[in-house]
Formats: sequence, structure tokens, C-alpha cells
Amino acid sequence: MQKRILIVDDEPAIREMVAYALRKADYEPVHAGDSREAQVAITEKVPDLILLDWMLPGSSGLELARRWRKDELTRDVPIIMLTARGEENDRVSGLESGVDDYVVKPFSARELLARIRAVMRRARDDEDDGSVAVGALRIDGGAHRVHANEQPLHLGPTEYRLLHFFMTHADRVYTRTQLLDHVWGGNVYVEERTVDVHIRRLRKALEPFSLDGMVQTVRGAGYRFSASVG
Repeated sequence: MQKRILIVDDEPAIREMVAYALRKADYEPVHAGDSREAQVAITEKVPDLILLDWMLPGSSGLELARRWRKDELTRDVPIIMLTARGEENDRVSGLESGVDDYVVKPFSARELLARIRAVMRRARDDEDDGSVAVGALRIDGGAHRVHANEQPLHLGPTEYRLLHFFMTHADRVYTRTQLLDHVWGGNVYVEERTVDVHIRRLRKALEPFSLDGMVQTVRGAGYRFSASVG
């Protein structure tokens, strides 16, 4: 079955160019020129992945990403942000909004398709993950659900993968580079700063349950996950 990819961009020429590349790669592209059209498309059928432009009329791509990450219908859908804003602060803002990857315009169809395949592959790997429990945290791999103190814990796809890796490799220290290799994949170019962004988001999600201390910074080495929060 073809994977359905929603292209949210207010420039028809870019949508057509991306859609052409997607069709050639055997994906099913769906167009949306603004937030309203995007929401209509999602309501009709939830896509397998969203390509989201930063600058949109009405709601910006950042606002949409944050909204979709809070919505049960879309919180597990991978999002790749497309934007001409390539500065480090912009990339960090995009990642902190909940997107899974960030592609700077202008980009080639080859690069975009490689990013899409990588994100799709990571999402597919998530579905195959088993269940695991550490301390007050529990992951039901089959249902793709996380519980903290027996309460539902809502995470974005990248934070889910990061937490699952941590929980299956507890009490070991990993450098940022090692986390990139294990969680994002060694053949995908992602900056080390990206790890820090997702660590912050994971801790923020755990904080209401007083479990953020399970994700520990080891000065000069990297990060460690431990059942001990103290």
C-alpha cells in the first residue's frame, strides 16, 4: 500500500515539484496550501508523514506542529519541516516544536526522499519495538503507548524512540554521537545539538510525574538513563 504524504506549503510550484518526486518514488502525495486545507486533509485520512512549510498564511508551521503534537489523531505522525530558515536557532526552534527532521530550502528531490525514507524507517521500527518497564515508566510496544506512574504519557515519535532506547539500555552512558547512531540512524545527517533538544523535550514530558531525573547528564561524557531519580 502506498504511503500517504501530506505536503503543506503555500507555494503551488513547490507543492507540484515535491508531489512529482513523491509519485516517482511510489508515494501518494496530498496537497494543502494553508492550515485549514491541511486540517481538512488530515480529517479525511491521517497521512503517514507530513511535509510542513515553516512560513504559512494564518497559522505558521511551528504553530501547526505544536498543535498536531497535542492532538491524539496526529501526535504519532512524523513531521519534516521544509524552510528557507537555516540558522541554528531556527533549526532548534523547529525541532522544539515537535518536528522529526528539518530540511532547508533549496533542497534536491534526492535529499528530501532520503530524509523521508529515514523518518519512515524509524517510524516502522517503532512499531516493531517490544514492551519494556523501568521503575515507574512502562512502554507497551504493541500499542505504542507510554505510561508513567500508570498514567498515560504523551510523547512525540522521536522522544518515544529516545525513551525506548534509554529504557532498554539503562544505567549506561551514551555520547551524543552514539545516541544519534542508535536513535536516528548512523546514515542520517543530524547535528549533535539535536540530541540536546530532544533530551529537553523528553525531560519536560517526564517532569509532571517527577521522573525527569531519570534522564541524567554525565558531565563531559553524555547522557545516562537510570531508574534512580535521585
